[in-house]
Amino acid sequence: MTFNDDARIDTSKVQRRRGGKTAAIGGGSLLGIIVLAVASQLLGVDLTPLAGVIDGSGGSTSSEQTVSMEECRTGADANADDNCRMAGAADSLDTFWEGQVDGYRAPGVALYSGTTQSGCGTASASIGPFYCPSDESIYVDTDFFSTLRSDFGASAGPLAQMYVLAHEWGHHISNLTGQLRQVGNDSGAASGSVRLELQADCYAGAWVAAASTTTDANGTPFLKPVTAAEMADAMDAAAAVGDDNIQRSAGQRVNPDGFTHGSSAQRQRWFQTGYEEGALSCDTFGVSASKL
Repeated sequence: MTFNDDARIDTSKVQRRRGGKTAAIGGGSLLGIIVLAVASQLLGVDLTPLAGVIDGSGGSTSSEQTVSMEECRTGADANADDNCRMAGAADSLDTFWEGQVDGYRAPGVALYSGTTQSGCGTASASIGPFYCPSDESIYVDTDFFSTLRSDFGASAGPLAQMYVLAHEWGHHISNLTGQLRQVGNDSGAASGSVRLELQADCYAGAWVAAASTTTDANGTPFLKPVTAAEMADAMDAAAAVGDDNIQRSAGQRVNPDGFTHGSSAQRQRWFQTGYEEGALSCDTFGVSASKL
């Protein structure tokens, strides 16, 4: 999607971090460990390195710094730069969900390069974007978008990038509504982890549908109406990170019993459901396995 050039972006909703280095930290909730193990984040990347640093061992610190995003002021800036695009999308997502969920509170959003510290442990580029329920924050290594292109075969255009953030925001909504707590440590085509991921895809679609009417503080829509080509880009990203596609890419046979995120077709279908029917259509925990 394309931002309106004169839309105003509130960058206070996002942190950009630089200079982090690998370090183990202690702490983190049991819920955080469960989510890392079975639901984790968008791309099916193994998050067990985070679980290893949640066990209370370690204690070293990072040298990272939070840096200003003053260059990200307008929609024109968001159209020109990945970090500014994430800041603009975060502003739009926050504005949209504030009007959708009773008792809504915004998640933290940290954009980083290399490594960073989270409430769930040390995050690195190898992990990919994820939501940490322990500190209710989303972590995105923006260098990951090149990995999305090279390793997963997705085009990773602007809407595909924003879909990544919108999906992780969806996990935050599931956390606020309590449905995230329905996830156990199982896997499989109808498991709680699959339902959680498909719900996040559905929530992402609901935001995309409303994005062109979601406005900044001055009443200017953040984004222009989505085009067919942009929707195809987002659907391409959804298909690329389906469990079946990931298994094939790894040279494995497709095994639904090992699914934790849903098939390519499921991820596309639930994104489309949210886009066409809105956030109230996203109760993936309330449907039968055959409806997933």
